[in-house]
Amino acid sequence: MTGKTLAEKLLSEKSGTDARAGDYVEAEIDVAMAHDITGPLAFQTFHEVAGEDADLFAPDRTIFTIDHHAPADGVQAANNHNAVREFAAKHGANQFDVGDGICHAVLVEEGFVRPGDLVIGADSHSTTYGGLGAFGTGVGSTDLGTALATGDLWFRVPQTMRFEVDGDLQDGVYAKDLILRFIGDVGFDGCTYMAAEYAGSTIESLPIHERLVLSNMAIEMGGKTGLVAPDDRTASYLERQTGTEIDLDDAFRSDDDAVYESVHTYDATELAPQVSKPSNPQNAVDVTEVAGTPLDQIFVGTCTNGRYEDIKIVADILDGETLAPNVRMVVVPASKSVYSHMLNTGIFQTLTEAGAVIQNAGCGPCAGYHQGVLGDGDVSLATANRNFPGREGSMESRVYLGSPATAGVSALYGEITDPREVQTNRYDDTVFAEVLP
Repeated sequence: MTGKTLAEKLLSEKSGTDARAGDYVEAEIDVAMAHDITGPLAFQTFHEVAGEDADLFAPDRTIFTIDHHAPADGVQAANNHNAVREFAAKHGANQFDVGDGICHAVLVEEGFVRPGDLVIGADSHSTTYGGLGAFGTGVGSTDLGTALATGDLWFRVPQTMRFEVDGDLQDGVYAKDLILRFIGDVGFDGCTYMAAEYAGSTIESLPIHERLVLSNMAIEMGGKTGLVAPDDRTASYLERQTGTEIDLDDAFRSDDDAVYESVHTYDATELAPQVSKPSNPQNAVDVTEVAGTPLDQIFVGTCTNGRYEDIKIVADILDGETLAPNVRMVVVPASKSVYSHMLNTGIFQTLTEAGAVIQNAGCGPCAGYHQGVLGDGDVSLATANRNFPGREGSMESRVYLGSPATAGVSALYGEITDPREVQTNRYDDTVFAEVLP
């Protein structure tokens, strides 16, 4: 019998079976999450399945966030917010309100996710948690509502597509560039219902905030989850950031003789900064192919690249400078912690003096709800995860995707610019912890 992939090991553990790719298993859920868009429908399902007075399977491991229409941009949004607050209070769940942060940032920062966990979220980017070695995956509101009552869910064990990267990344090349290249190579549906596993010396050298970027965007190639094997860096991060101590063992790594659907290998030294052209993340090209494209707006933030380290890259580039004429910049940190850290370190002032508008933590511009949507004909460069037609506003707008470094440099010139033309610095995950308790 051949060895197992990380995905097979995680679902074997949670189902109590010898699970292999293609098997169907009933697995125990560790953590469940919903937000102000997906929560109300999940609550309805929960009541239909379990009754009005039923208890949640694990209130202490159930998290609800108000982050998409935050602050409320209309009466319906406000009513949804109240529904989340009322349900969470009634059932004793963890609830994070307007400005506290995007769900995927909150779950990581607050220590709800540990390596080996099975985490489901009523949001497609719940794959993010794989950056910590958890099996994170998105589910529909109906499935979530059922799981809130039962504490388990059926899964088909996915095959694994492995991405191996070795060598040192060039200056100006980051995890965002890696994942855009992967998506460009396999296509937006090339990894459908597979686990995307990221490995190699380059991946092992990445700080946690960059690993989370890779896992977050696994869904953009159809991935069921996106996994990075946890290691000493993971353990150090969790202990420092959340006070969580973990014991790593061989169960958190794919076996040497594991069977993969396919393996894609890369030499990090040859990778250039990437930009995904409108209107699909799979339209990834070297930045040089689109350099010079005029921009109207630059959007920095989202659950993909709204962490402190991401925003600091942009701020360092803009320090003492101003935005190019006729270019606006919207910055949305991923959490209140990031927002506070920006204030404490002077980054907030640096960005506002350069001409940027800084919003409270949330998902507004990324999903095209509010806080800076695009109009007809607008062209934007965003650090977001999607650029489908109308994703950030008008169906007549065009959105390019890139890294924070590409966004920061492009803001100086008002057009898409190769970040290797301006000095950019790489930050490890010790930076954030310098101010946070």
